[in-house]
Amino acid sequence: MKTTDIPRVQAYLRKLFANERIHIDTPKKAGATVEVRVGDEFIGTLHRDEDEGEVSFAFQMVILDEDLPAVAKSQ
Repeated sequence: MKTTDIPRVQAYLRKLFANERIHIDTPKKAGATVEVRVGDEFIGTLHRDEDEGEVSFAFQMVILDEDLPAVAKSQ
């Protein structure tokens, strides 16, 4: 991921989700995983893909089962 991509994608995600707390961390090493947070909570990773001159970004969000609320049983 290019360092110039990070603020652009971050601004897009903040606008899309109407949440200014979304933050994309600049990786400490080149080629390292780019992490996305909401506040202090890690929510996923961001990947850059370039194919035939076209650039796209993929955001992968991980949701742990233990973080989900219980579902009320139907009667």
